[in-house]
Amino acid sequence: MSEHIHPSGRYEYTKLLIGGDWVEPASERVFEIRSPHDGRVAGHTPEAVREDVDRAVAAARRAFDEGPWPRMTPGERAEVIARFARLHRAEATELAALTTAENGSAIWFTTMLQNLVNDRTDDFLRLAADHPWEEELVDPSGLRTLVRREPVGVVAAVIPWNAPQQSAQVKLVPALLAGNAVVLKPSPETALDGVRFGELLVEAGLPEGVISVVPADREVSEYLVGHPGVDKIAFTGSTAAGRKIASVATGQLKRVSLELGGKSAAIVLEDADLGRLAEGIRYGSFSNNGEACVALTRVLAPRSRYEEIVAALGTLTGSLKVGDPSDPETFIGPMVREGQRDRVQSYIQTGIEEGARLVTGGPGAPEGLESGYYVRPTLFADVDNSMRIAQEEIFGPVVVVIPYEDEADAVRIANDSPYGLSGAVFTADPEHGIEVARAVRTGVFSVNGAPRHWDAPFGGFKNSGFGREYGRHGFDEYTELKAIGTGLTV
Repeated sequence: MSEHIHPSGRYEYTKLLIGGDWVEPASERVFEIRSPHDGRVAGHTPEAVREDVDRAVAAARRAFDEGPWPRMTPGERAEVIARFARLHRAEATELAALTTAENGSAIWFTTMLQNLVNDRTDDFLRLAADHPWEEELVDPSGLRTLVRREPVGVVAAVIPWNAPQQSAQVKLVPALLAGNAVVLKPSPETALDGVRFGELLVEAGLPEGVISVVPADREVSEYLVGHPGVDKIAFTGSTAAGRKIASVATGQLKRVSLELGGKSAAIVLEDADLGRLAEGIRYGSFSNNGEACVALTRVLAPRSRYEEIVAALGTLTGSLKVGDPSDPETFIGPMVREGQRDRVQSYIQTGIEEGARLVTGGPGAPEGLESGYYVRPTLFADVDNSMRIAQEEIFGPVVVVIPYEDEADAVRIANDSPYGLSGAVFTADPEHGIEVARAVRTGVFSVNGAPRHWDAPFGGFKNSGFGREYGRHGFDEYTELKAIGTGLTV
């Protein structure tokens, strides 16, 4: 357990973790993190400013250019990450509760996600053991060439607030296993668990300089990604922010990977089972309070079964328990902050003004939850795909049902989006579902809610970003390829 936990249970950090050491911050600015449920203080941490970023990047630069970490064998680096995995697993319950206190995600979700973080770290360790870090090519004449995968250098990992531990893990673990030094920039809303993540890596034995954590606002985040000492940017967040980062990276010829927004469609075929559909939408659309880039926020339903499907989804949406996110019975907690609540509420009002039929939910907070940042889980029917509520990412528990004429029309509507992150099809014929999946332009897709193999790549098409996470593809984002001609075989 962290020595920075106050007897009250708050996490109290008075220094910044830079290069693996606790150092005095360059300013007196502090983030106070409060629960979006009841306003209770979850903790405090210094707010990093530009001078702190300079120190963090300088420490990472020295660690990469001169330190032992990139020069260790992959097996030696894996030993350190394996120790981190054990430390992190031992704190899974505490970290889940911390994340819930910070961002309002229901405890069932944060607990599940912490377990996934641990399992995925184990997966990266398994893959790293036989990853082709160096391999030899020999042509028919006997000419030999070594192909090496070497670390990129200093990585700036910028993560969001909605699934912070998972977003950190999927970047930091492969980056570190590949031999990079990392500066982690967590979101102000979830700065505490970001600092604790870095603290655990230091406890696991990362050498000096290899990890820094700089909680900061948007302006300082932009300064970090544009820093000349950074070689690679790994970002998860909004498409608008991703465009700015891509522009900076292109101008400086930096490596960059972007996991951005989504407006994913669930295509319901005429033979779909409504019970399976309801469960698929429960978890595929409303998990994590609907604050998920992969959420299935557009349901495409055939006109032949349209009202039946709308009724089933209306019953589901109205049954979701909203409330205290620390209660294991709660399915949906509050939005992360007041501004996010107001944003979601404005989209609900927009849907009404656009002429969509409000099936359940609507404006205002659920009864008895007016003091937190709550919205009512909302379902709209009779939605045209040109409406704003069908085209723009709302990032809250709002789902729209769009009618289609035939399967070709459904695929057309699914693809009629600036995004291309996720999607699903529900059908009694899984093989036919795969045919539909091949026609939809997204980076990931599911048939009847089936999960992906965790060694499979994750990422988006179009405005949902580029680059891939997880599996062997996750390592590729943090390595450079070098070919060394070594001469003829003897």
